[in-house]
Amino acid sequence: MVIHYIITTVFLWITYVVQNVQTTHPTTIHDNCIIGAGPAGLQIAYFLHEAGRDYMIFERSNASGDFFNLYPRHGQLISINKRFTGKTNKEFNLRHDWNSLLSHDESLLFRHYSEDFFPKRSAMVNYLQDFQKKIGLRVQFDRNINNIQKDGTTGLFSMNDQHGNQYSCRYLIMATGLWLPNIPMYDGIEHTTGYESVSTDPRDFQGKTIMILGHGNAAFETADAIYGHTNLVHLVGSSRVKLSWETHYVGDLRGVNNAALDTYQLKSLDGVVEASLHNTVIEKVGDKIRIRIRGNVPDNVAVREDYDMIIRCLGFKFDNSIFNRSGNAMPSHGPGKRSKFPKITDNYEVEGVPDMYVAGTASHYVDFRKSAGGFIHGFRYTAKALFRLLEWRNYGTAWPTVPPIGIGQLVNTIVKRVNEASGTYQMFDVLADIILLNRTQETFQVIEEFPLRLLPHFYNNTGHQIDSFLVLVYQYGANFSGPGSDPFKPNRATGDPSNAHKSNFLHPVIYYYDKVPAVEEFQHTSEANVLPHPQGLHHIVEDFLTSWTSQLTHILPLRKFLQDCLGTDLRQFSSESCLKMALTSLTLPVQCKEIMELDI
Repeated sequence: MVIHYIITTVFLWITYVVQNVQTTHPTTIHDNCIIGAGPAGLQIAYFLHEAGRDYMIFERSNASGDFFNLYPRHGQLISINKRFTGKTNKEFNLRHDWNSLLSHDESLLFRHYSEDFFPKRSAMVNYLQDFQKKIGLRVQFDRNINNIQKDGTTGLFSMNDQHGNQYSCRYLIMATGLWLPNIPMYDGIEHTTGYESVSTDPRDFQGKTIMILGHGNAAFETADAIYGHTNLVHLVGSSRVKLSWETHYVGDLRGVNNAALDTYQLKSLDGVVEASLHNTVIEKVGDKIRIRIRGNVPDNVAVREDYDMIIRCLGFKFDNSIFNRSGNAMPSHGPGKRSKFPKITDNYEVEGVPDMYVAGTASHYVDFRKSAGGFIHGFRYTAKALFRLLEWRNYGTAWPTVPPIGIGQLVNTIVKRVNEASGTYQMFDVLADIILLNRTQETFQVIEEFPLRLLPHFYNNTGHQIDSFLVLVYQYGANFSGPGSDPFKPNRATGDPSNAHKSNFLHPVIYYYDKVPAVEEFQHTSEANVLPHPQGLHHIVEDFLTSWTSQLTHILPLRKFLQDCLGTDLRQFSSESCLKMALTSLTLPVQCKEIMELDI
């Protein structure tokens, strides 16, 4: 008995020790930790990789771009893949390539991966996996990161994965996107089927009556995939359908998805309804689903009949579950319609959490419903801007620029950027070229694709001093079409330079400042006026071909504006004309001075 007792006691003690003593794992430390190996994670990693910085990407799946293995559910992207533009300029062509990431490798342009104008999602998966492998980006796959927190003493971020491995980093970049399905707390919401799990086989909807919650691209994509097999499809949303051709916002309903609007307007059973479900109950009645509206309602309410299925297509939101709930690294959510995003500042840093940044779709908080920062063709440039901000802040490397250029080349430089630049073209109203003027030396330098809202803190974000300067930005007109307006109305465009300020379509705008506006001036700007009142303002009139090269319509008014701002003759002369003026005049135009200096 004694021996048996001793053996039993020892066994229980060993069992207790095994169950309660935690296995220790050494902590791996990196300068930069990137969470997510989707397009945003790969893009920011590319810049860090090329700069020779220490970084590591952590991806919960076993391959890059796993999101696109599931979404869009019906397989077709809505990002355009315009393979031919008639031009060979890479920058210009990127204006119309909405899928490629930025890199030095010409083989990593998306046109080599798909011939479709609207590519299949499988092509995006192949592209992203090739991008990671060809560049040699450092990724640890099968790492489901959790328990992110920040040490209040060291300032380092710490986190774990599902294997018990521990990691620490100085700077944390969240590139997880928005992937958590948005499920509102309607009564009976459990009787609905989510976009994330709905069948993609249209035969499963044969002869059925379907309601879809949502008025966005996912909702209409789903309707287009099944409406040829159903009795009818009703699309219900709390607000009117916003069409991208009305709003100029790429996230609104795109033409490629809106066929259900035809069958609605032509009264072929399908329908679109504006209604809130907050005052309703979703009930299961046998094998049907019913919408019961509380209170007194007319007996001809649109959604009075039973449905076979209700599908939720209500978008996605940022996932906060990977952060330690009691820690100090938990991002807060934005206000109102931006509540699906983490709240971040204009330099893409999480508000209240220093050294934590956001890249990719979730960084769209900064330009939500304003520009293209929620999509690859937008956030590839905001990721580059974030990298440049981090380079100066963390490593002391100033924002790149070229050596000072003689002021006589100012017009040519602006015309070249206007007709080629992709980043400012896609991120209109948000990223701009800042042209630093040195009036004493009659030179200038260009800071490309700088976030406009950071202008009051220019040196702190670039490492460059600023005095008088020009801002080159793309904008739509203040009276451009919005929801409910007619985007095809007569006289919707102008070609008259004297009416350039009335341009409705995307066009270049140049602001002149003799000093940096104060922070308070930026706080009083509006959606229509993204910059404070300048000392000079010039609109280059919109152009049907988006080719701002006409001498009389585009270039001459630009030159006159710049001359007025700078008080300098910017006309172009031949070497022979300059020589004649040098022999007969005491003063020379700037461009002639530069020619004479080169000759000397």
